[in-house]
Amino acid sequence: MNARANIVIAGGGFAGLESAFLLRSKLRDRARITLVSDRRDFLFKPNTIYIPFGGKLEPLMIPLSQPTGKRDIELVSGSVAGVDADAGRVDVDGRSLDYDFLVLATGAGMAPGEIPGLQAHAETIWTPAEMASLGRKLADAISSAREGKRRTILFTVPPGNKCAGPLYEIVLMTDTYLRRQKVRDRFQLVWATYEQTFIQAFGPKLHEVVVPGFAHRGIRGHTKWVLDHVTERTAHYTNGEVIEFDLLVAFPPYVAAVRYDGLPQDERGFLKTDLGSRRVAGQERIFAPGDAGDFPVKQAFLAFLQGDATAEAIAAEVEAREPAQPFDPVSMCVMEEFDKATFAQVPLELTGDPAQPVVVRPDADGAYKVGVSPLWRIGKKMLGIYLPFRFKAGQPFHAGPPWRAMELGLKGMSAALARR
Repeated sequence: MNARANIVIAGGGFAGLESAFLLRSKLRDRARITLVSDRRDFLFKPNTIYIPFGGKLEPLMIPLSQPTGKRDIELVSGSVAGVDADAGRVDVDGRSLDYDFLVLATGAGMAPGEIPGLQAHAETIWTPAEMASLGRKLADAISSAREGKRRTILFTVPPGNKCAGPLYEIVLMTDTYLRRQKVRDRFQLVWATYEQTFIQAFGPKLHEVVVPGFAHRGIRGHTKWVLDHVTERTAHYTNGEVIEFDLLVAFPPYVAAVRYDGLPQDERGFLKTDLGSRRVAGQERIFAPGDAGDFPVKQAFLAFLQGDATAEAIAAEVEAREPAQPFDPVSMCVMEEFDKATFAQVPLELTGDPAQPVVVRPDADGAYKVGVSPLWRIGKKMLGIYLPFRFKAGQPFHAGPPWRAMELGLKGMSAALARR
C-alpha cells in the first residue's frame, strides 16, 4: 500500500458519502479519496415521500461537487463497469482507477418485472419521477371522487422486498391527505403484503401499532397475501384472492443496482459481506456498505451505520490498529403520517432464514422502542434539516457535536414518547 492510502468509493448515496466524509475526518491527509458517481447530485431519498402530495424535489438535491470540493475528494462522473480485485483496479466508463481500498456503495434497484403485469399497471415509489407520477395519478383520482365516483387504491408489497417502510408511510399519508381534501369517504384504501406481520422486519411492536392504526383509519389490511400477477384493473394473489383497483401502488422486489462479476453475491446480486466490517467475503480490500451489500434491510439509517463501520475498518488498516466500531444493526426511523408520526428503534439480528432474514434481538429489552405521536413529526423535520446540513459541508452524519446534540434530542423524545 502507498504511504498515502488510495481509496476509491463508488456510489454517491448515503453509504458512499458517509464512508467518504468519515474517512476524510479520520485519515485527513493520509488518504487520497476518489468518489465515483453516475449522478451529479446526492438525493435525500427518504423525503421523496412528500412529492406525491406537492413536495418539491429541488430541496432534496445536493450537488456532489459542493461537499467533495470542500473535503479534497476527487469526484469522477461515470458508472462502474467492472472490478479487477487481483490488480486492484476498478473500471469506470472505460477509465481504469487503481485502488488500495475499494468501497462499493452502488445501492439497490427495483425489479417490478418479477411480478407479471406489475411494471405495466402499478405506480411504484423508488425514484422521484415515480413519486411525481403517483402524485399525478392521485390528483386524477381525487378529481374523479369530487365528481361523485368511488375509487379504490390498493397498496401492495410483493415478495423480494424485505423492508417496505416507505410504502407504509405513503398509505398513511394518503389517508390523511384525502381527509384534508374532504374526499376520504369516496375512497377505499386496501393494503396487502406477503409479510407474516405488518412491517415484519421491525418486529411485533410495529405490527401492534399498525393493526389498530389501520382500523382507526378505515384501511383494509391483509398479511400473508402473496402477489402472483396483475392485470389492468385487478391484482391476483396466490391464495385465490382478487382485488379490483382504480390505482395500484406497489413497492417492488429489491435487486442490486450493479452486479459485479467475480465477486461473491447472493441470488439478487447483493455482495456477500462480513457483518461487522462490511468487507466483501474473501476480499481484504473491498467493502460493500449500504444497499449494495447483503444486509437484508435496505434503509438510510442502517446505511449510515454501515458506512461508519466501513470507514473505521479501512482507517484501522491504514493506521495499523484494531477497528473500534463494527456495524451494529440497530435501526432507527421516523415514519410520516402527516397528522402524526411513528418512531421505531429496532435492534436486529440475522437469522439465516430467507423467509424472515432478520428478527428483533431476543435480548433487546429497553433498546426496542416504538411510539406514535404528533411530536415525532418534529423529529422527522429535524433529521430532514440536519442531514443536508452535514452533507453539504462534507461532514459525516454520525460524528461531532452536531450529531451528539441530535442524538440527545432523539433519545430524550424516545424516553418521553416511545412505548418500551
